[in-house]
Amino acid sequence: MTTLPSTESIAADWLRDGRRVVSATLVERIGSAPLDPGAQMLVDDRTNIEGSVTGGCVEGALVEEAQRILDGGEPRLVTYGVSDEEAADVGLMCGGTVRVFVHEQDDDAVGPLGAVAGARASEEPVALATMIEGGSAGAKMAVLADGVVGSLRGTDLLDHSVARDARGQLDEGISRIRRYGAGGELMGSELVVYIQAFASRPRMVIFGAIDFSAEMAKVASEIGYRVTICDARAPFVSSPRFSRAAEVVVDWPDRYLDGQELGPRDVVLVFTHDAKFDEPALMGALATGAGYVGALGSRQTQSRRVERLRAAGLDDEAIARIHAPCGLDIGARTPPETVVSILAEVIAVRTGRAGESLARSSGPIHPEGATKAMA
Repeated sequence: MTTLPSTESIAADWLRDGRRVVSATLVERIGSAPLDPGAQMLVDDRTNIEGSVTGGCVEGALVEEAQRILDGGEPRLVTYGVSDEEAADVGLMCGGTVRVFVHEQDDDAVGPLGAVAGARASEEPVALATMIEGGSAGAKMAVLADGVVGSLRGTDLLDHSVARDARGQLDEGISRIRRYGAGGELMGSELVVYIQAFASRPRMVIFGAIDFSAEMAKVASEIGYRVTICDARAPFVSSPRFSRAAEVVVDWPDRYLDGQELGPRDVVLVFTHDAKFDEPALMGALATGAGYVGALGSRQTQSRRVERLRAAGLDDEAIARIHAPCGLDIGARTPPETVVSILAEVIAVRTGRAGESLARSSGPIHPEGATKAMA
C-alpha cells in the first residue's frame, strides 16, 4: 500500500533542498469549516504549493500571506470568519471562523519535522509543538514517547511544560492551543503554543476475505484506518486485492483477537457469513474495548445469530453492542455502496451523531472545541 508523504516530511525535504518554506497551519476552528485544526498548506520560494487548510476557501489569501513573509514580513496569526469583510473576499462561506498561523520555517525546524514524519511513518504517536506568538514564533519541538527533538527557544521549563502537556494530549488524541507563563509556567498566558497530536491510526479488523472486505480496506485506509483482514482459510486471502490496502492474517478470529489491544477508536467488522467464524469473531470482539463492532447479514440472519450468541452465554447488554445488520439505511446494494453505508455508521457512532440528513437536522455541522486526532 502506497502512503502519501506528510506535510512535515515534505517541508523537511524542501528545507534540506535549500528552499525557503512558509507554512500555514489551521490552529483553531470556531463553528463550521471544511477541515479540522492541524490542516496545513506549504508554499516555497519556487511557487510550489502542497496541502490545504480549508479545502479552497482561503488558500488564495494564504498564498498572498506566504509571499508577504517571503518578502520579509513577520509571522502572523490570521483570522477569517464569515462575518468579516475579508472573509467574503476570500470565499469563506462555511459559516464559521478559522485562525491560521503563517510563518517561515527555518533550518532549526528540520529536526522536529523529520522526527514527526518518521514517527508517523512508523505508526508511533508523536506531537508537534509550535510557538505561535512572541519573539520565537515559529519555533518547533517534536515530542516523542522517549524524548523531544528541538526547542521552543524559551526556557527549559517551557519545553518541559509543553512536553508534559503534549504527552497528555497524545493519550487523549486531541490537538489544541495552550498558554503558559512568561517563564514557561503552567499558570499564565504570555506564551502561546499550538500542540498538534498525531495519535496512532485507529485500527479496523475485518473478518472474512470477500469482495466487501477488499473494498472496505481500500476506502477505510484512505480515511485513516490501519486495516487488517483476517480469515482462517488461506486460499481465500491469497488474492493481492486484499493485501493492496490491508495487512492480511491467516488465523481463527477468536485466537487472533486474544492478543490484540483494541480501544474506543477501533473497529471490528465480521463479514464471514459463516456461523463457525461469525460467533467466535463477535464474542472475541466484544471482549475487547473496540468502539464499533459490526456484522453483515440480513435481519433474519442477525436474529438467528443472536439466539446462538445467547446460547453461548452472552447477555443482552453485550449483544446490544453489535451493529447488525451494520450500516445506515441508504439503499446500498453493491460492495462500494455498502462500504459507504457502513463507514457512515462507524463515523456517526464515533462522533455521537444520529446519521440523519444534514438538510433535515439542526445545530452545528462541526462540533466546537478541541479536535480528536485520527492520525
